[in-house]
Amino acid sequence: MTSPVTPIHSRDNAFVKELRKLSHDSTAYRKQGQVWLEGDHLCRAALARGLRPKVAVFAESFWPQAPAEWVQAADKVVVLADALFADISGLESPARMGYLLEWLPGQTPQPGLATVVLDRVQDAGNVGSILRSAAAFGFLQVVALKGTAALWSQKVLRAGMGAHFGLHLVESVDVEALDALQVPLIVTSSHQGKLIQHTELPWPCAWAMGHEGQGVGPAVEARAALQVRIGQPGGEESLNVAAAAAICLHASALSAAG
Repeated sequence: MTSPVTPIHSRDNAFVKELRKLSHDSTAYRKQGQVWLEGDHLCRAALARGLRPKVAVFAESFWPQAPAEWVQAADKVVVLADALFADISGLESPARMGYLLEWLPGQTPQPGLATVVLDRVQDAGNVGSILRSAAAFGFLQVVALKGTAALWSQKVLRAGMGAHFGLHLVESVDVEALDALQVPLIVTSSHQGKLIQHTELPWPCAWAMGHEGQGVGPAVEARAALQVRIGQPGGEESLNVAAAAAICLHASALSAAG
């Protein structure tokens, strides 16, 4: 079946205004109920997970060479004048294609899943990197507490490199939501707890990664079943939270593998 194609050349078009908002406002997806994926890498990752976009968007110059499978995957196709695509793009070099996906709010934590908890992690690059590590090391769920960067913002999506589509994502919840996880919660410290390599790590579990400057908050720490630390023989005061997350999640994956 051929998807209907709509050409657009006006920057005042309502659809173009929606895309521009989604591309430049980090929380617009919550109001619009849809997520903008720009670039073939993110779009391919979504398709690989069986997601069907509402709309496929192509720059006019790219449209004649757009692969048929990218076109047919969507319910509708929009072809934008190149200048319009560049205007709505959040990239220095516009990717010339993207998908619009439906976004459903109201996700709740699922019990029993290997989980990463983000406690007010505010840098979008860090959040996206942690999502990539979670997906790589067998974690199935990410729960972001209030104060954490918006999980479906453009910067987090780009840093996540497609990890979003393999994870159950929950965002903007209160700390009480962690009580539903029903797996041991682990927190890290630079000065407390056993060294991670000397600790028997439970599986499944939930790792809590905290604010870049303040770390994990007291309410999360109070729920921890285990506290570990990452040795830093080089003498640095602390690790970047995304680097710490990668170390911790990898250690869990090794432990789970036996």
